[in-house]
Amino acid sequence: MGRTASIVRTTSETKITLSLDLDGKGEAEIATGIGFLDHMLSAFGRHALFDLRITAEGDLQIDAHHTTEDVGIVLGQAIAAALGEKRGIRRFGHAVVPMDEARIEAAIDLSGRGYLLWSVQFGQPRIGEMDTELFEEFFRAFATNGLFTLHLTQYAGRNTHHVAEACFKAAARALCAAVELDPRRGRDVPST
Repeated sequence: MGRTASIVRTTSETKITLSLDLDGKGEAEIATGIGFLDHMLSAFGRHALFDLRITAEGDLQIDAHHTTEDVGIVLGQAIAAALGEKRGIRRFGHAVVPMDEARIEAAIDLSGRGYLLWSVQFGQPRIGEMDTELFEEFFRAFATNGLFTLHLTQYAGRNTHHVAEACFKAAARALCAAVELDPRRGRDVPST
């Protein structure tokens, strides 16, 4: 039985179509209308080893907020759906990713409790056309709707692009470890 999910979410502000395979090869096809977000989500899929397809139509004539947050919501929902009862997974994941001068740590617990601890600062308010404050909104929606605890902590970094990219790659690597099936666990749910 594959650990996959497909979700379509339509609101008055966005329409998101997403498919996810947790046991993929890291192939990503992303089209959100926000170039930098597409770049980050492609890196996320690649480093998590998830096959990920996302298309989004949003009210970008206003700004990128609704699209960014709603993509986080749907991606989180897809993670939760693909994991199901979470039988046999490792549950916890941790990664530290350096990107030139930037270094970000991600720690994840697939606990069933959505929570984000965000300890990241950006030196610039924008990357291209994207407001950097939207990254926290994305990750909050992602963790809350994915029903997992995510801590993202910055230890170094001046270049805003490097900091953002290290966040996505660290979260991806930590999530890859957390969803991995543990052969010693069998079909048990990793909870006490």
